[in-house]
Amino acid sequence: MTDTEKLPSFSELGLAAPILKAITAVGYEDPSPIQAASIPPLLEGRDLLGQAQTGTGKTGAFALPILSRLNLTQMDTQVLILAPTRELAIQVAEACQSYAQFIPDFHVLPIYGGSSYDSQLRALRRGAQVVVGTPGRVMDMMRRGKLDLSALKTLVLDEADEMLRMGFIDDVEWVIEQCPLDRQIALFSATMPEQIRRIAHRHLKTPVEIKIASKTSTAANIRQRYWLVSGLHKLDAMTRMLEVEQYDGLLVFVRTKTAAEELTSKLSARGHSCEALHGDIPQKLRERTVEKLKAGQIDILIATDVAARGLDVERITHVVNYDIPYDTESYVHRIGRTGRAGRTGDAILFVAPRERRMLRMIEQATRQPIEPMQMPTAKDINKHRLERFKQQIRETLESEQDLQPFQQIINEFLEDESTDPLDLCAALAKMVQGDEPLFMNEKEPEPFQRMDDRNDRGGDRFERGGRNDRGGERFERGGDRPERSERRSRAPEGPTSRYKLHVGHEHGVKPGQIVGAIANEAGIDSKFIGHIEIYNDFTTVDLPEGMPAEVMNTLKKARVCQRPLDIELFTGEVPESARRARPSFGDRRPPRADGARNEGRGDRPFSSPRRSSGDRNDRPPRDGGAGAGSKFRRDR
Repeated sequence: MTDTEKLPSFSELGLAAPILKAITAVGYEDPSPIQAASIPPLLEGRDLLGQAQTGTGKTGAFALPILSRLNLTQMDTQVLILAPTRELAIQVAEACQSYAQFIPDFHVLPIYGGSSYDSQLRALRRGAQVVVGTPGRVMDMMRRGKLDLSALKTLVLDEADEMLRMGFIDDVEWVIEQCPLDRQIALFSATMPEQIRRIAHRHLKTPVEIKIASKTSTAANIRQRYWLVSGLHKLDAMTRMLEVEQYDGLLVFVRTKTAAEELTSKLSARGHSCEALHGDIPQKLRERTVEKLKAGQIDILIATDVAARGLDVERITHVVNYDIPYDTESYVHRIGRTGRAGRTGDAILFVAPRERRMLRMIEQATRQPIEPMQMPTAKDINKHRLERFKQQIRETLESEQDLQPFQQIINEFLEDESTDPLDLCAALAKMVQGDEPLFMNEKEPEPFQRMDDRNDRGGDRFERGGRNDRGGERFERGGDRPERSERRSRAPEGPTSRYKLHVGHEHGVKPGQIVGAIANEAGIDSKFIGHIEIYNDFTTVDLPEGMPAEVMNTLKKARVCQRPLDIELFTGEVPESARRARPSFGDRRPPRADGARNEGRGDRPFSSPRRSSGDRNDRPPRDGGAGAGSKFRRDR
């Protein structure tokens, strides 16, 4: 379907009457290209392979026709939708509930890791025609005999490339193989890696293939700039930017819901009017928050990608990428929240030195240069504060407010006190300012170190394109196959501690399972997961130092290979029996007794050996979903 073709209306696509009524109720007018192309074949019961970027309406593309075909006389699970993250599973379930609001006796159930088994089991017993879940929890429920798919009619794989990137693809194939042979499959993916295409050819029956061209160009009326700043100084950089930028409404993007809450708290403490918007906030509260931004009751909205979809607020003059997105499509989608309807807008991107490669990729994809910004000095900020203070005085003088009572007070004070009028004005100004100093100390050293290749060897290594260049790029960008990425020669971001997990070689554990369990149960982004060594009956892993108690409790209960991880700090030495065990990642040399990494090509954090199809069905369950913590995977 080309851009010049006129798209049909929803009423012309053959959707059921209750679905059309819901579409009108939620305010949809015309289908998006992926919806117009996908709905007819899915209504016919055909398999479908769809490729379209995030934010193009893929959820409606599969949910609308699938809900139109439901048999409402039975409560058996007829539709299973697999999503890579807890946030996306919840979002899809909410969308299905919204689309089916006029269908009587409809039930949709999201199931994901990091949430109570009991409540999900009770809901499954009551029955749900549509189940939306993460691969690990779905597989676990199936193996326990709690999720019956014998009546399944349709299986949807949403964001298939993301499930591949997160190491869930073996779980996905296992689920496919347990489904009835006559099921319909709809596979949607933003990109089409070779492994995803092989799965489609293996399991889909003469599928209809749809590809919606990626639109990566950005509006010319959006001014794009970036700041080169390290993660340790992001908050200071953000605060200084707010001091000097002339904005009306400002939208800040972060990767995780925890980061959204933390940044909101810190900026609020510094006197800024802001609120957070993420996937865990109830829909009604999200709507109220957006209305507050529209009405000018707040000026700054700090959001994750999933929560900001569809956001259109005229007041938004600036979009700030506090965390750089993992792909160029997300960047374009984010900054498209400003500069709408011919208005001008500003997009500011925070870039760590190690993220400069992603900056160049964004420039190449958008075919527009992104200008560098200089961090404002204390002198610059003082200049802006002074001008802002003077402007407040001017506005008060020019306002229509009655100043006569205050003039009388001043005259009486000058008559009673032998005070210089200039001193009196200064005292009043100080009273208005309060305890917060008006000016910064210009003699104090700037907190921002120079960001160049000498001070950031990781960035230098990427610039030169050395042996780790390819793997490092794929790791940072969230590439398609992290379980086979090149070894990272540098440690994870920030200080780390070594932890012990009570699962090892004798239990059949693989590195990818450990990474998946930690990343999805505790929501810790994979870039914060360091070196892993698997021994006979336990595993050691480097994780961020000082993890919160709730994260530790979550990981203690997480299960891999049918065993709880029971995580604890690793303070002892490796026993001789364990030291003789084959280490992970194909390193044939014995691990060092102090737990330090062996040097050389054999030591490969985050790599995972290929698995034969014969052992795929024996893979232990791994739960999806994200929990609380300080280093979280981005919200979808």
